[in-house]
Amino acid sequence: MDNFRGAGLMLLSMLGFALEDMFIKLLADTLSVGQILTMLGLGGALVFGSVVLAQGNRPLSRSMLNLPIALRGLGEILGTMCFVSAIVLTPISSASAILQATPLVVTLGAALFLGEKVGWRRWSAIGVGLFGVLVIIRPGMDSFEVLSLLAVGAVFALTMRDLATRRTPAVFTTMQLSFLGFLVVIPAGVTLMLFQGTAFVMPRGVQWVYFLSGTSIGILAYYAIVAAMRVGEVSFVTPFRYARLLFALVIGVAVFGERPDALTLAGAAVIVLSGIYTVWRERKIGVLP
Repeated sequence: MDNFRGAGLMLLSMLGFALEDMFIKLLADTLSVGQILTMLGLGGALVFGSVVLAQGNRPLSRSMLNLPIALRGLGEILGTMCFVSAIVLTPISSASAILQATPLVVTLGAALFLGEKVGWRRWSAIGVGLFGVLVIIRPGMDSFEVLSLLAVGAVFALTMRDLATRRTPAVFTTMQLSFLGFLVVIPAGVTLMLFQGTAFVMPRGVQWVYFLSGTSIGILAYYAIVAAMRVGEVSFVTPFRYARLLFALVIGVAVFGERPDALTLAGAAVIVLSGIYTVWRERKIGVLP
């Protein structure tokens, strides 16, 4: 029963993240990417900072000045900038499909940089999954869109964040790390606005609805994913992460009028199947509970 509760929470979380992406893309009709990043950072930092204080912890301390947290912050900045730019400038369905390769690249990075053992079967799954990414972006073909590389950049930046998180001292709570993750996005967004020469636009009416809805749903989705991983077995619950792609496809078609072609759908299927196989294999050899 706990596994099914965990799976349900994971599905709700993925729906929440897909809806958050939708609201971000809707905001981009009137606000710059830099301003969206700044607003998201402020909203998330305010909420998680309040939670940290309520838990009796300090949001910031000198002990946070270490390499793993610095690398995690850099990965958060680059990953958020790249993915928000990707869903704003490219079809949300293809950006979300490429993002599903992140767990595979994390496994790759863990083997290369953290010394984790990866057998030939998981190496093969990683290779097949990355091939799926190539099928979606199609480098060298007439249909290649250079902006699709933003989603690829997000995959590698978020991989750096996740790998650095594994080396972050255990004394820091999840809420503290989440607060820092949102906090570092604020100066990144302001810097992007200055670099692009875009002025701050005061949101009105519907923009506030999009922003508050996206922020609230994103925070609830975050709580749901944490709860899902605690309630159910990791190996049972994790594959349901890929439901985010299905929700993104539906939103892309229904809200933004996207029409993913056969190669995009085929590449997405390859990525998802490779990821699910990797989770199954990790459970079989005892990497996951």
